[in-house]
Amino acid sequence: MQTQNDPFRLFDSLLDQFGTVRTSGGNVPVDAYRRGEDVWLHFDLPGVATDSLDIDVERNVLTVSAERQWLPNDDDHVYFSERRQGSYRRQVTLGQDVDIDNIEADYHDGVLTIRIPVAEKAKPRKIAINTGSGAREAVETTEV
Repeated sequence: MQTQNDPFRLFDSLLDQFGTVRTSGGNVPVDAYRRGEDVWLHFDLPGVATDSLDIDVERNVLTVSAERQWLPNDDDHVYFSERRQGSYRRQVTLGQDVDIDNIEADYHDGVLTIRIPVAEKAKPRKIAINTGSGAREAVETTEV
């Protein structure tokens, strides 16, 4: 039997478990990864006031919205203005393997960090094996 090495298999598997990311209203860089029993998201939002941040989850879609405004004074002479102003929105479609009821968020130094616990059903667990002699052994399993 010949097997084929598919370099995108792991990537596809991660997208199936975690979800997808969509952006609108400007580019909001984000890092997303799983560490242990949590999924972590880090959004770069420098210059955004905490009271303009909004995070919600609906039908396993996490939406981060923010706004950054700078209005020059009437007597300012602006040489150039390169930093994007206005509304930002980033959506992450979460997989079924996360616990959306226990999401935590923190905003510090212009970085919004969101921790999403992995759901109990997605965690590795031991399964007992019955043997003919009545003895039981445990085997660790994980979802793939």
